[in-house]
Amino acid sequence: MYVNKIKFYREQEGLTKSQLSLMAGISVGYLCHLEKGSRENPSRKSMESISNALNENIYHVFYLVL
Repeated sequence: MYVNKIKFYREQEGLTKSQLSLMAGISVGYLCHLEKGSRENPSRKSMESISNALNENIYHVFYLVL
């Protein structure tokens, strides 16, 4: 099941949306949409980039429920 916890981990790392988007190589707008849930089903590459930038496992950020 897809569950998005980008914002939780981003704030835990003390990163702004701009910082995370640069680290992950995605646009700030796309990141905002993912965090809000208005965009779902990101590509595997995007999920890996975001997870790596957050120093987290992809399953913790996108699938596992806290």
